[in-house]
Amino acid sequence: MRLVPIECIKEGAFLGKTIYDNDGRILLRQGVILNNNYIDRIRQLGIFSLYINDEYSSAEIEDIIKPELRQKSIKTLKNYFSHIQNYHKKNEEYFSSIFDIANSIIDELAGRNDLMVNLVDIKSMDNYTYQHSVNVAILSLIIGIQLQLNKDELYKLCTGALLHDIGKVFIPKEIIQKKEKLLPEEYDLIKEHTTKGYNYLKNNIDISPVSRIIILQHHEKVNGTGYPDGKKGNDINKLARIVAIADVYDALTSDRPYRRAMSPNEAIEYILGSGQTYFDFEMVKVFSECIVPYPVGTLVRLSNNDVAVVEKIFPHFALRPIVKVIKSDNVSTIGKVINMMSELDLVIKETEYAMN
Repeated sequence: MRLVPIECIKEGAFLGKTIYDNDGRILLRQGVILNNNYIDRIRQLGIFSLYINDEYSSAEIEDIIKPELRQKSIKTLKNYFSHIQNYHKKNEEYFSSIFDIANSIIDELAGRNDLMVNLVDIKSMDNYTYQHSVNVAILSLIIGIQLQLNKDELYKLCTGALLHDIGKVFIPKEIIQKKEKLLPEEYDLIKEHTTKGYNYLKNNIDISPVSRIIILQHHEKVNGTGYPDGKKGNDINKLARIVAIADVYDALTSDRPYRRAMSPNEAIEYILGSGQTYFDFEMVKVFSECIVPYPVGTLVRLSNNDVAVVEKIFPHFALRPIVKVIKSDNVSTIGKVINMMSELDLVIKETEYAMN
């Protein structure tokens, strides 16, 4: 199974991962043979990348949480945010459902032995905010678990991460969903979502003050160039520093109206390069060890220009997998299995999507 931009998908490929419509109903099930009608329908939903199985890649990759829990979480957030948009008032029933979701995600992740992130979540444009919020919560918890946070801290972290973008409810929808580059004054409006979200929940005693601080500070940067208050280093709440990393990684690996998604390896390189300037460097190191930049099934171009498929990943050495060559100018090399842990003269140059 590999992630491919929709324009690179050919008829006859098998859908590798079930996709859902904007109401959480199954649109196309895993295993469906894709044709141009299906591909066009998916594109109309604002989905621009898909997991496929084809002659090059058919390995199954398990999501880090169950699909049912992911869809339930997205639907819960969507209902909560919609309630705020429509009624502009708090509802204890919705708060309770958010807390239930937080506990369910924590329990599921805490029960796993392997917390490596192999999949990028496929998002539609209309549901982006809710899907993104769930992903940020999952990624934040993975960092938190690796940092050995206690259950109470994980709960506050997850709640704050799920609600980190709640302030966007109070920003005009046409700005949130604008396809063109934002004007400076529009970007200034977007930046208000941190304080608007914090102020909305400020007087709610059911939500921990720490979770509210996450909402306020998740765009602060350790060098003081973030917003809303330009805080630096340890003046930024520890849990907010975690969410800042998860937020940017998930945003970079998501298709947006104004740009296409980065691959996981490109996004993690950006995060690593921004350690000690934008992000807490120790947290970045922990996070980078949990991301698989080239999951099993990915097609990669090697530094000798051969194309290979990733067959096995080594924990903590994800840039040095075992690969199998499927295309080469040297015909005798095709089919060769290479352990990049021992073949140190070879490196992965880039992800390959279309095979000619």
